[in-house]
Amino acid sequence: MKSPAFDYIRAGSPQQVFALMAQHGDALRVLAGGQTLLATLNLRLSQPELVVDIGGLDGLRGIALLGDTLRIGALTRHAEIEESPLVARHAPLLAQAAPHIAHRAIRNLGTIGGSLAYADPAAEWPACVLALDGTLVLASARGERRVAAADFFQGLYATARQDDELLAAVELPVVAAGERHHFAELARRHGDYAVAGLAARARVAGGRLSDLRLAFLSLGDRPLRARAAEQVLQAGPLTDARLDEAEAALRAELDPFADLVHSAAAKRQLAATLMRRAVKSLMQDPS
Repeated sequence: MKSPAFDYIRAGSPQQVFALMAQHGDALRVLAGGQTLLATLNLRLSQPELVVDIGGLDGLRGIALLGDTLRIGALTRHAEIEESPLVARHAPLLAQAAPHIAHRAIRNLGTIGGSLAYADPAAEWPACVLALDGTLVLASARGERRVAAADFFQGLYATARQDDELLAAVELPVVAAGERHHFAELARRHGDYAVAGLAARARVAGGRLSDLRLAFLSLGDRPLRARAAEQVLQAGPLTDARLDEAEAALRAELDPFADLVHSAAAKRQLAATLMRRAVKSLMQDPS
């Protein structure tokens, strides 16, 4: 299919984008890397009157360390994150996740801001930002506001972003002493959407986990924290019995969507497998 007719403007400044948003409201779509928007246009899942290209707004790109916070501009491309020494050192979860995003050609063009704003529950970045307790920076003519990742993702392709706001950046706390990260996903072929995936973060000391975050993707209408399983895993030493209890808690709290190939029961099994692998990986001495 071909996309419906629409007007196109390449924005020269954020202020121009804000003015156009105020004028057109929900009839406007923002074009960042285009790897999601162009597909939805061609499938006529999106039919805007106006597409505003923000690709020229250099202030929205780049990776910077600001004290104990890693700030990644919305227009930063997946490949830049994959190759960044700052990301590898201060947010290794992102470095682990990046190679799982589609294929290299997509990573060369797609942006982290586009992925987070679109909020596909099968995407890697939303789960990673949730696991890292990240903050989404939203800009508008009224100024900036910050929304915690736990509050930003609100449903299927639904976020806390308002119609007059532009996702400007994501801010992540840098990795702390004793903190370890793990990312894995299961897909039919490399580059396909994940059937299930897990972004995990924890502090490890004395053979125990603390400050644990288990954020699953492709199991619901948004990235999901497995809070019951987290509580069980942090309640004491990691024994086989505790892992079994955590798996039971995980299966009880998850209510995954079935897809054309995998039943809900199959997705629960995959989630349990990913959790056990993540715990094993987190507990391994990285030295």
